[in-house]
Amino acid sequence: MATPSPTDNQSRKLLGRLSLPERRFVADALRAETVGGVLLLVAAVTALIWANTPGLTDSYLRVRDFHIGPESLGLNLSVQHWAADGLLAIFFFVAGIELKRELVAGDLRDPKAAALPVIAAICGMAAPAAVYVLVNQLGDGSMSGWAVPTATDIAFALAVLAVIGTSLPSALRAFLLTLAVVDDLFAIMIIAVFFTNEIDFLALGGALVGLALFWFLLRRGVRGWYVYVPLALVIWGLMYNSGVHATIAGVAMGLMLRCTRKDNEEYSPGEHIEHLVRPISAGLAVPLFALFSAGVSLSDEAIAQVFTRPETLGVVLGLVVGKTIGIFGGTWLAARFTKAELNEDLSWPDVLAVASLAGIGFTVSLLIGELAFAGDPILTDEIKAAVLIGSLIAAIFACVLLKLRDRTYKALTADEDRDEDLDGIPDIYEEDNPAYHLRMAKIYEDKAAEHRRRAEAAAGSGAGASRPASSD
Repeated sequence: MATPSPTDNQSRKLLGRLSLPERRFVADALRAETVGGVLLLVAAVTALIWANTPGLTDSYLRVRDFHIGPESLGLNLSVQHWAADGLLAIFFFVAGIELKRELVAGDLRDPKAAALPVIAAICGMAAPAAVYVLVNQLGDGSMSGWAVPTATDIAFALAVLAVIGTSLPSALRAFLLTLAVVDDLFAIMIIAVFFTNEIDFLALGGALVGLALFWFLLRRGVRGWYVYVPLALVIWGLMYNSGVHATIAGVAMGLMLRCTRKDNEEYSPGEHIEHLVRPISAGLAVPLFALFSAGVSLSDEAIAQVFTRPETLGVVLGLVVGKTIGIFGGTWLAARFTKAELNEDLSWPDVLAVASLAGIGFTVSLLIGELAFAGDPILTDEIKAAVLIGSLIAAIFACVLLKLRDRTYKALTADEDRDEDLDGIPDIYEEDNPAYHLRMAKIYEDKAAEHRRRAEAAAGSGAGASRPASSD
């Protein structure tokens, strides 16, 4: 049965109903991210306890700073370094596939539909950077960390939703996911452009040759993990030694995968590989990165420094204030200049809640913090503490706003999931399908007949009970 697409009227609305295939993709993607987000939260809490418990702090530092890997290949790295440059390459590989899919098959393929998340994401990165710059300009701090509060961590945001037991309507979930995808794109560009100091052109040339071979094999239809995994490791190693951040290799390979389906395909190769790799990224790579990056001191003195030092205060205010104002303002501007109306099921406070939820900037913010202040380990730890505290404040603020609308969200989600005719397609997507209404009429007729039968049986039983007993 063909799946109806949203009507033209819905497509002109901000945060309107998704098409059914897009809704299913978003649900599957966010389900994996939610589980990964909970693991990420557990890893972050474990790191903080491990690093701040007397008697355990030294063991945390020894494990985090332990070096392993072949020195001859320039890969004798600390465990923390392997997590940041190696495991996060898997995370960015998945991000590259997500971006490619959005560009060719998702919301970003249509310029009109892409305008809202792109404008909101750009404003949601520019505003936190501006807040950081303003705070450090006034406080005579370092401008190096301007990019730290610009990132959104979708997994951590979804973990917060899971913990507080709130389910967002599909339009808001899709908006949050697309925001994060565009956010990741700009974060990748920031890392590549602003955190590449010296380039080894020989190693970079080798990485580019490897990427060209990767692309050629994909286009020739060559299959087998035993071909692509060793090639990917070589490309990653060359990219790392080139001076360009190694995670860029993961993004580049993700963007090369085909994410459009042919007639005989249930899933495109990109979707299939994403389905296989996403659990590794969300369940292993990102939590391990958090375990070895989030272990910073949270003593009273360290927390006080967060709110008194311009660099750290700029990060906190950037995440809490800048993200919220940027995304909310960008969405409002998109509505104002495109003359689009907000979905009648939602209200502007809902946009504000999602904007504040996007202020949870964990994984990529920690990574950029390490890169921005690589020469100052003390300030690096303080920046990480600022990311944690800023994300916590943003999460609490978002939870309050979301809980105020929790009843509305649950009602909307129930309407979206209702499938009374049990055909696997939510009823809300079949309102213009005559066959659906005929099936529902048959269902209600059968129910009415059953109730009439029960009424007659009850009436007969009642008559028998009221008949006087015969005497001998």
